Amino acid sequence: MSSDVVVRVENLSKRYLLQSRPIDHLKWRVLRREVPASISHWALRDVSFELKRGETLGVMGRNGCGKSTLLEVISGTLTPTSGRVEVRGELAALLELGSGFSPDLTGRENVYVYGSLLGMRRNTINARFEEIVDFAELADFIDEPVKNYSSGMFVRLAFSVAINSTPEILVIDEALSVGDEAFQRRCFARIAQLKEMGTSLLFVSHAAGTVLELCDRALLLDRGEVLQLGPPADVVKHYHRLIYAPREEQDAIRTQILSATLAEPKPGAELVRGRASSADETISAVRALEEEGFESGLHSKSKLQYVSRGARITDYVIESPEGREVNVLKRGGIYFLAFSVRFDRDCFGIRCGMLIKTVVGTELGGIVSSPLGAGIEQVHAGRSVRVRLPFRPRLTPDVYFANVGVVGQSDDGEIFLHRIADALIFRVLRESESISTGFVDFSSGKEATIEDEVDSGDLATDLQMLRSRDGVM
Repeated sequence: MSSDVVVRVENLSKRYLLQSRPIDHLKWRVLRREVPASISHWALRDVSFELKRGETLGVMGRNGCGKSTLLEVISGTLTPTSGRVEVRGELAALLELGSGFSPDLTGRENVYVYGSLLGMRRNTINARFEEIVDFAELADFIDEPVKNYSSGMFVRLAFSVAINSTPEILVIDEALSVGDEAFQRRCFARIAQLKEMGTSLLFVSHAAGTVLELCDRALLLDRGEVLQLGPPADVVKHYHRLIYAPREEQDAIRTQILSATLAEPKPGAELVRGRASSADETISAVRALEEEGFESGLHSKSKLQYVSRGARITDYVIESPEGREVNVLKRGGIYFLAFSVRFDRDCFGIRCGMLIKTVVGTELGGIVSSPLGAGIEQVHAGRSVRVRLPFRPRLTPDVYFANVGVVGQSDDGEIFLHRIADALIFRVLRESESISTGFVDFSSGKEATIEDEVDSGDLATDLQMLRSRDGVM
């Protein structure tokens, strides 16, 4: 194994036997009889990849695709059916936070117990004990029995012990969403610090933003197989296509992703003979996905309709200025969220609106058809109106959700006549030269400037050379 590689997984497979008796297991193993396919479940099939020193690799996939099984095999808590795993360096795994905690022991005692399970020596725990307690913000409760802790206190302490073990390789299974927002921010800061120290990270996450922010590469698993291993933005895009697709379209999307991955030419290698034409077609199709348009697989699965109070919203879509239905949008482009509203009774002071949210529900902002008090004075029962709300998605590449709603005036003030949460889902395209981070694009369109405060030294000379070559920065 190369000195730059700390984890190597080769043709790894893991099979579980369903609805079978222990005596049957023994019979199949001793007599080497073939296991019936009807009771075989392959959690992993021929998975291969490498984790390099100092690299962060994210693992994504639908529930039940084999992500946790993969991390457990790498961590040594599961034995593979076939294939092998090589690990070079001290490895710590955050698989089930606090699984080694004893509820009757105090927080202090559990720090030592859990730390030892993670491979920490007692003198190391002694040296880091105060840091662990401070990180978990439990100084006032560290000598209380853990059974008296709230669930939040429990996971904060468990994560704090694990994250302060400073291993060479850190394996994390969905443990980055513990505690409140402030604690999560400290967790991410600690992860960034470990990366700076050269720790290699392998972690499972359903959060696309986390994968895009932290990872150097990402791996997409589905049905125990590797569909894609590559840049996080590409993997996240295909992950979203897969999880939001209707069941009847998932097989076709799997085939597209696998074909595109196989079609990508490797450095110094040629495409397999006979596959060149189909590969070119597949690559063209994948590139086409990076253009504004409509993806049939992007359907909201969390749609929630509220009770109607005299109006009903129907036929909601996102349209281009030309009137085409789209759900793959260019950042900063002009689009219209259009929907129809039918009124079942006379309504007054009508205003319509939309709200854009992230996958985790953070409200980013919205638009209404008119200011408060300036809505449509009256709409009679039986009438329908068509609403088109213009907006610019100044958002960084990711998947977003849109609510739609209509409000009117009542004796109690303005109320919702009807609204639909997560009515629509759309994706903002990645741009190769983007300089924006986070969710909202705050860039001004102007280039950044870097000026030397003292006009002397190498920096001033370099700046002068840049100005003379490229013009003003």
